[in-house]
Amino acid sequence: MPMPRPPLHSLQMLGRSSSLIACDTSRVQVRHMSDLVPGNRAFLVDTMAMVRKLEEEGMTPKQAEAITAVVTGVLKDSISIISQSFVSKEEMHKSEMLHEAALSKFKGEVKSSQDNHFSLLQRDTERLRTDIDKLRSELRYEIDKVTAGQRLDLNLERG
Repeated sequence: MPMPRPPLHSLQMLGRSSSLIACDTSRVQVRHMSDLVPGNRAFLVDTMAMVRKLEEEGMTPKQAEAITAVVTGVLKDSISIISQSFVSKEEMHKSEMLHEAALSKFKGEVKSSQDNHFSLLQRDTERLRTDIDKLRSELRYEIDKVTAGQRLDLNLERG
């Protein structure tokens, strides 16, 4: 059976823990954090001590509780606003994983591109070698033909 909520002038904790034992002078109560504030930041407010201090300064219990409620609300709002500028560990991990995946994909694309360019360069090099060998062969043939013609002319002059 859930316990009733404690009065405002008990100890309140705003944060991530699953529950808080709030003590006042008459009983011990368990309060779940989801009842207090949504968020991941922890902030401890001793509202009972705050109410007592305000009462000692001359305020009525109602005024002290109202001021304490306002201060607690401002703190909750401030924590909420500040927490929006931070990233949770889960979100950071998810972002990191997405970046790692994108980087891995990019590395794969770069490697694939390099492999493709390398194979193109190898084919071009092989084609150029083949062309050089063909030209070398044609040049050898022409040199042999000119040399044979000169020998023939030289032999004809001797004869």
